[in-house]
Amino acid sequence: MKKNENLLELRKQYVPKAVYNTFPSFISQANGAKMTDIEGYEMIDFAGGIATVNVGHCHPKVVSAIKDQAEKYIHTCFHVAMYEPYIELAQRLCEIAPGDFPKMAFFANSGAEAVENAIKIARYYTKRSGIITFENAFHGRTLMGMSLTSKVKPYKLGFGPFAPEIYRIPFGDANLFETFLINHIAPESVAAIIAEPVQGEGGFITPPPEFFPKIIEICKENGILFIADEIQSGMGRTGKMFAIEHWDVVPDIILLAKSLAAGLPLSAIIGRKEIMDSPHIGGLGGTFGGNPVACRAALAVLDIFKEENLLHKAEILGQKLNKQIKTWQKNFEIVGNIHGIGSMLAFEIVDTKSKKPAKDKAKELIDLCYKKGLIILTCGKYGNTIRLLMPLVINNDELDKGLKILEENLQILENRSLEM
Repeated sequence: MKKNENLLELRKQYVPKAVYNTFPSFISQANGAKMTDIEGYEMIDFAGGIATVNVGHCHPKVVSAIKDQAEKYIHTCFHVAMYEPYIELAQRLCEIAPGDFPKMAFFANSGAEAVENAIKIARYYTKRSGIITFENAFHGRTLMGMSLTSKVKPYKLGFGPFAPEIYRIPFGDANLFETFLINHIAPESVAAIIAEPVQGEGGFITPPPEFFPKIIEICKENGILFIADEIQSGMGRTGKMFAIEHWDVVPDIILLAKSLAAGLPLSAIIGRKEIMDSPHIGGLGGTFGGNPVACRAALAVLDIFKEENLLHKAEILGQKLNKQIKTWQKNFEIVGNIHGIGSMLAFEIVDTKSKKPAKDKAKELIDLCYKKGLIILTCGKYGNTIRLLMPLVINNDELDKGLKILEENLQILENRSLEM
């Protein structure tokens, strides 16, 4: 039997250290909300591949769709020989995306590619160059993605210079946006503003109810496009298919990736028809974008959401998580503020005395949980926020067991902190 330590040595020999790993396990099998490593160690997954398997690991309908498509054709390149799954997926996404107007969609491979393409389209359509992004934002690791991303270390340190004409403002106060257009850049120079409805890597930060309506109002007044980055918050994570629906507003362009194809590399750029159809022929595309196997997986995901009522399950899951985290907040001095919406929730780990962010304790909590068979992740600019991204299909026994492991280890950390 292969050992984790043997593969870890090979990993150290052949894979750069910059490709970070949270846990020392190598997975051999994953189903639903559970993963098993090559040594047979079973783990409950509260990370979901960083919000990439909302329908669960290896959902039978997704696996069936992948197998069926793989036996027909795997790749032709949509630019060379078109295929129906691409068209069907574009149609279905356009139909469910917010907005009562004609839409168009096309596909890339990753969230970062979706961001890059959205910026290209916005600049082409508006004939402007300025892009406004937010503090605590994360939009990927490509040149444009890094330029839009807020956190310097580890995402940007040493990788500059970055793309020009990127402007950053605080998140959550629309009045600052209005002032920014006076003091820093003329609105006539701004192509788009890009925002995560719920900031993912930034710590699951959710703006107040008036924020996005005011932002979009300002955008409309000044001919600025609004791009909603739903790469982590979309696909039912918050109880709605698109998190931006919580604010009852309609973006000009919406970006999806991660859970769109249940783990296969696929991202979508969806937007108003007149915007999406503005670039010249050949201006958009890529060799692997909209791969037929990935498109079939995404079509299966959409079927699963409908047939298994996953949006309702996400809502119920969110209610249960919110109740549990509030109890922890009440019972443990080490649990700080709660962030997020629906089942996209997170809580801060803080010093029991100063209430300052406690990154080391958050890391310790991750390690303690792993040793008890639970996978969790951190986020936030201080690295002290524990985010919960379990698959929406998780059953009650797995959920309760995972929450119990978390609670037991919070108690351990609490006791250690109080003893110091």
